[in-house]
Amino acid sequence: MYDYICTMELLDGKQLSKILKSEIKQEVEKIMAKGERAPHLAAILVGNNPASQSYVRSKVRSCDEVGFRSTLLHLEENITEKELLEVVERCNTDPELDGFIVQLPLPDHINEQRINLAINYKKDVDGFHPVNFGRMVQGLPAFLPATPFGILMMLDRYHIETEGKNCVVIGRSNIVGQPMSILLSRKAYPGNCTVTLAHSRTKNLSEITRKADIIVAAIGRPNYLKADMVSEGVVVIDVGINRVEDASRKRGYRLVGDVDFENVAPKCSHITPVPGGVGPLTVTGLLLNTLKSYNKEVYI
Repeated sequence: MYDYICTMELLDGKQLSKILKSEIKQEVEKIMAKGERAPHLAAILVGNNPASQSYVRSKVRSCDEVGFRSTLLHLEENITEKELLEVVERCNTDPELDGFIVQLPLPDHINEQRINLAINYKKDVDGFHPVNFGRMVQGLPAFLPATPFGILMMLDRYHIETEGKNCVVIGRSNIVGQPMSILLSRKAYPGNCTVTLAHSRTKNLSEITRKADIIVAAIGRPNYLKADMVSEGVVVIDVGINRVEDASRKRGYRLVGDVDFENVAPKCSHITPVPGGVGPLTVTGLLLNTLKSYNKEVYI
């Protein structure tokens, strides 16, 4: 056991996800008790990428847990872009479907941006469409990207103080880094942070991260954030999920985050593990967006 256990609190995304799913399930039970249909989420999966299949199975399983109806549209690897666009349009116009996702990555012959732009923003429960992104930036009701949404829920439920805090987000993707930096700087809770958005080209990164009260690591590099890059009492949110070879494991690999957990954790007041931290809350964020779509909380 590590000696940080006494002073550091683990941000348990797996347990928090169970609590949130229980709350969602109660809402669905109220809906069903009124004789109304259940919220309906669909996933479009192209090809047989093992990681994508695993992610989609997790989403379908989560739908079952909360009482949602779920549909999996598993399409052949060689489907044309035109055919996939037709499937997307059918989902767009299905009145019984509240939201749907297109699981990424897509095969090389399909333009991911074209597919994402074809999704009706009113059913974009992944929160990737420019309309939802723009509404998020302006502080309007929107479907938030699922991973940042999950991180906000974690900060909220663990009562992490954010107002006036110095936050560093490492990674500038449209899926995590950029929206996370915007959400943490918004005039709300969690928020009101002073945010620095850093990335792989940032100079003197260690000097910047050592001044941080909160660090969100989403750069996609295993064990990237080291102990000498953080200060005592920091809150660390590790978004990374990286496979590293490990001959001692049955699968031949193990999952690690973007944070050198073993050495960084002793210096933290709070930290997320990998796995079991941010990951489960990403799926929960997707479910909550679907429930919002069903209840017309974002778009009439």
